[in-house]
Amino acid sequence: DLGTGSGAVAVVLARERKRWRLCATDRSAAAVEIARRNAARLQAPGIDFVIADWCAAFADRSLDALVSNPPYVTEQDPHLTQGDVRFEPRTALAAGAQGLDALARLIQDAARALKAGGRLFLEHGAGQSAAVHALLNKLNFQGVATRSDLAGLERVTGAHKAD
Repeated sequence: DLGTGSGAVAVVLARERKRWRLCATDRSAAAVEIARRNAARLQAPGIDFVIADWCAAFADRSLDALVSNPPYVTEQDPHLTQGDVRFEPRTALAAGAQGLDALARLIQDAARALKAGGRLFLEHGAGQSAAVHALLNKLNFQGVATRSDLAGLERVTGAHKAD
């Protein structure tokens, strides 16, 4: 779980897939500590927590799968100054003029770190699926498909690394 933040994704995976070996990374030591505490509180053992920037902690072709809910909001999005997100670190939400900077970096890192056939799942903004498809296709990911959330908005795109 890259950019784990509070650890929500890693915790759910650990609780649902008890035999999986999981690693949750974040470049923020404070976030990693929060994720570690949340995993302990929610009884989600078997997660390694690492302070690292995206895939920096992983060797080439070493991972079976990557998941991430990275920053994907545009820097100028007015929602960044409203509601509860005002209290979130801006770096956890915003990612460049188009909101694609973190996604592009993650896809590039995933192409290096995933084993052949390895899976990648990325959350993104509702209007970003075409751009995420293009980024994945550019690096020869296969089986690119997007899933909608419960509101019917395209929010998660998955693919696998070509052999």
